[in-house]
Amino acid sequence: MKPILFDMHLSVEEPKQSRKLPSRDEIPDRFKWKTEAIFPTLKDWETEFRAVEALLEDIRRFQGKLKKSAETLLACLTMRDDLEVRLNRLHFYASRKADEDTRNTTFQALKERITALFVQYQKETAFIQPEILSIPSEQLKRFLEEQKELRIYRHYLDDLLRTKAHILPPEEERILALAGELAQTPYQVFSMFNEADLRFPSIRDESGREVEVTKGRFSTFMRSASRRVREDAYHAMYETYRQWVNTLAASLSGAVKRDIFFARARHYRNALEAALDADNIPTQVYNNVIETIHENRAPLYHYFSLRKERLGLTAVRPWDLYVPLLPELKWEVPYEEAVQTVLEALAPLGEEYLGDLRRAFRDGWIDVYENQGKRSGAYSASTYGVEHPFLLLNYDGQITDLFTLAHELGHAMHSFYTNKHQPYIYSDYTIFVAEVASTLNEALLMDYLLKHTTDPERKLYLLNHYIDQIRGTVYIQTIFAEFEKRIHEQVEGGGALTAEQLNQMT
Repeated sequence: MKPILFDMHLSVEEPKQSRKLPSRDEIPDRFKWKTEAIFPTLKDWETEFRAVEALLEDIRRFQGKLKKSAETLLACLTMRDDLEVRLNRLHFYASRKADEDTRNTTFQALKERITALFVQYQKETAFIQPEILSIPSEQLKRFLEEQKELRIYRHYLDDLLRTKAHILPPEEERILALAGELAQTPYQVFSMFNEADLRFPSIRDESGREVEVTKGRFSTFMRSASRRVREDAYHAMYETYRQWVNTLAASLSGAVKRDIFFARARHYRNALEAALDADNIPTQVYNNVIETIHENRAPLYHYFSLRKERLGLTAVRPWDLYVPLLPELKWEVPYEEAVQTVLEALAPLGEEYLGDLRRAFRDGWIDVYENQGKRSGAYSASTYGVEHPFLLLNYDGQITDLFTLAHELGHAMHSFYTNKHQPYIYSDYTIFVAEVASTLNEALLMDYLLKHTTDPERKLYLLNHYIDQIRGTVYIQTIFAEFEKRIHEQVEGGGALTAEQLNQMT
């Protein structure tokens, strides 16, 4: 394969792992995303916030008038979409800035303010869906025939009619909208606890150096050839969470009760049906996935037996699940190398795709390294009206981080092209298809590495990684899905979710 030229000029020097994480200011700017693409300054965000706030009540002028004409209905939907685009942009900026350092109270406050503004918006627009559903079908059909620009909403209107039984009268919709801010509390409490407040102890690494355990470094420790390091890191992480087990159980219980409240208010049979209905997925699909995995656990058990034998263990413990079957093999991938490898691996997707990838690496789409207070994990986020997606990484220089980069870029490009080619009303793809683009990128990367790796041990390492991807994507995600279903059913049946009960269900 012809090498892909990469037109970036970055220093090969990267932040080195130290005993403590660097502060945000210590990370070079070339490894940070550029939030100026969302709003140039905080002052610009404030100006837009006040402008949107002033417009919210204006949409109420359409209340009681949507039956009047096709032009009136179109004007209302157009104004609603414009408000949503602007609100989402405000929230997008606040969230990205807050994730840079979750301890920063300035951006915590921005998120709270925009959440409250969203609730006000939902209150002011609560009349729209019930009023559309009150329009006789023949009249609505005539509107679509009369007004060409309204036809873009045809699928939206068809989908709205499908959910008619779960749309409440305007005043009841308004009450549910007012509850929206309260409904965010379980997530907000856990997010602040997990990202801003929680700290983990230090352990000694393979060389005897004392290193702080962080969520970003945890996966590296779990792949250590030293079982002592793996076990120490595991206990450092989970014993810390265990100290707060009752608080965590209460937060989770609150989230489950929220789901059940909204499901019952909208006359769904259960929370599962309510969660799937937006994507028009029958509950039997969800249940069938769980049943199918239950019936096909033999390959997973066989793999655990192989892992036990290959690692020379008497028993496989939780801290033994992620160490490669060739634990002595070290495969580090500096970020610059990862960038070049991803470009070459994704070449089959074409020159336009590669050109946009180069922009992602060059133009501040990606926040690369972990810093103090930064949100853990990795994600791609996008919103209509902002030119490009933003990717959060906590890159630690391991081969697994290379796959994470390819994965999140799949999400990013999916969103980038969706927003580029679809109108706002159809710019949000469903969770049911969300992982297609990301797993495709991982598959292309795996194919490329297997074809270009000559070291037999590295090839075995890649195959081991592939198996672990299947375990994580198919088995573990299904286990999570089943657990989520069970805890909702527990509360729906009149039960409680205490820490002790949750532990018994795992």
